[in-house]
Amino acid sequence: MLPSKVRIAFIAGTRPNFMKVAPLLRELPNWPQFTGDLIHTGQHSSPEMSDSFFEDLEIPEPDVNLGVSGGTHSQQTAEVMLRLEPVLEQRQPDLVLVVGDVNSSLAATLVAAKMHIPVAHVEAGLRSFDRRMPEEINRIVTDAVSDYLFTSEPSGQENLLAEGCPASRIFFVGNVMIDTLLRYREKASRSQVLERIGVRPRHYAAVTLHRPSNVDEPAQLRALLGVLEKLSERLPVVFPVHPRTRNRLPAVLPGAPALILTDPMRYLDFIRLIGGARLVLTDSGGVQEETTILGVPCLTLRENTERPVTIEQGTNRLAGTDPEQILDAAFSALEGGRPQVRPPELWDGMASRRIFHVLANIFSGSDRARPRGQLTHSDRSGITEPSE
Repeated sequence: MLPSKVRIAFIAGTRPNFMKVAPLLRELPNWPQFTGDLIHTGQHSSPEMSDSFFEDLEIPEPDVNLGVSGGTHSQQTAEVMLRLEPVLEQRQPDLVLVVGDVNSSLAATLVAAKMHIPVAHVEAGLRSFDRRMPEEINRIVTDAVSDYLFTSEPSGQENLLAEGCPASRIFFVGNVMIDTLLRYREKASRSQVLERIGVRPRHYAAVTLHRPSNVDEPAQLRALLGVLEKLSERLPVVFPVHPRTRNRLPAVLPGAPALILTDPMRYLDFIRLIGGARLVLTDSGGVQEETTILGVPCLTLRENTERPVTIEQGTNRLAGTDPEQILDAAFSALEGGRPQVRPPELWDGMASRRIFHVLANIFSGSDRARPRGQLTHSDRSGITEPSE
């Protein structure tokens, strides 16, 4: 037992961050050698993108809310850095833990690294190999300066090793977002969202779109909406509209659309929606993962994916961005049955416990600073119990 607890600063700022940090915060009390602060950057500050997720996922109120939202990528990143630095200076964490690939994750990593605070990156090593994606830049830089890299699928380790990262810094632990999905799946099944919308299970398609490459260019967004309109001639298409996309719809979708447009959904409602769909079309990385576990055919409306394991498992297919190809892929998927669920390795609801197991080994008797250099690679199956 250490003479005092190891303090972790958990950084979250967006809807996908909340899903990833929730199981870590839930696991934290099982490890009495650790304590933690939840720092919400405010990157997603609207109620539908933030508040409801705290309620649905039973996340405690943040210890600190930086209140950063809006602005360009650079403005947002810089503002998080400016507001986070004095918070870390005051709270003196022994570790900053970031999740995912958003601007908040990058900003927190840079601040901590410059303050010589060790950084752990959960969901490390994912690569789309498309640097036009803001998230790809965030991933590469975050991984380059983080001390401990927790990967969710084998490609993460392969990518990190190819980039020259020492194996001693890489730990394959599984997928924390699936920890959340498995915990709340049954509760989500009791959601009445389908009844409120007026659709029947397995008789509708669900869509999400928010990537700049798909929604910022009017011609591309108009083409994708045309695909969805044609698909709606076969079955209802439910489209929870991301705020980024909503701001661009009026210019490209005049009149009354055939699509069923909704506001962004709470977590439990959204899991019920995609879990009950006949087909899901998305440009979201997280939805690719969720449909893999839910056993729902997924078409990814991109030319690449940073989550290749979802393709390998047979639930997800890269449909590209060409309207004809997407429509052909959609009709083909509708003709087929639901794919067999084959959870990827370590997507079993125990990723958060594995992460704390690794951190306990790292910090036991350490100086709480930089990696000692002789850390062994995470055991893929063994999990020790929390310290008493």
